[in-house]
Amino acid sequence: MRGRRPKPTVIKLLTGNPGKRTINKNEPKYNKAEVEPPEHLDNMAKAEWARIYDEMAAQGMITTVDRAALAGYCVSYSRWVRAETKLALMMEKSDDNLFGGMIFKTNKNNLSQNPLIRIADRALENMVRIAAEFGMTPASRSRAGKGTPSVDYSDRYDPSAGDW
Repeated sequence: MRGRRPKPTVIKLLTGNPGKRTINKNEPKYNKAEVEPPEHLDNMAKAEWARIYDEMAAQGMITTVDRAALAGYCVSYSRWVRAETKLALMMEKSDDNLFGGMIFKTNKNNLSQNPLIRIADRALENMVRIAAEFGMTPASRSRAGKGTPSVDYSDRYDPSAGDW
C-alpha cells in the first residue's frame, strides 16, 4: 500500500476539497435507496442498525452496497456488548479479589486470561474500524469535515454530468 488511502469524493466535496486534488470522475455512484438490515442480525444488532441508520442515511453515507459493512458493524457491536455483559457478570460473581474473573486457572493449574476479554476486544476493534469507514468516530469525523443532513449532494455529485 502506498501512502494514505484516498478520500471518497463525497467526503472531498463535504470538506470543500481543501487540498485541491483532482476529483475522481470515474468513482462509482451507488443507489441511496432505503437499505433494510439483513435477516441474520440478532435483536441487539438490529437495534443498533435502527439507532444509527436514519442519521447516516440523512448524511448520504448509506448506499445499497454498504449493507454488508453496516451489518458487520452492527454484528460486532452486538458481540462486543454481549461479551462485556457476560464478563461483567463473571467479575461480579467471582470470589477472586485479585483478578475478579479476568483470569482463571486451567485444569493444569496455569493462569489464563478469560476468553471473553479477547472476544470483547476483537469485536470492539472490528466495530471501531468499520465505524471509522463510515465517519462514525470523532477522529474520522474531524477528517471528513462537517456533514449537513439537510442537503442532498446527489445533484452536485453526478459523475455522468462531468460538471464538477
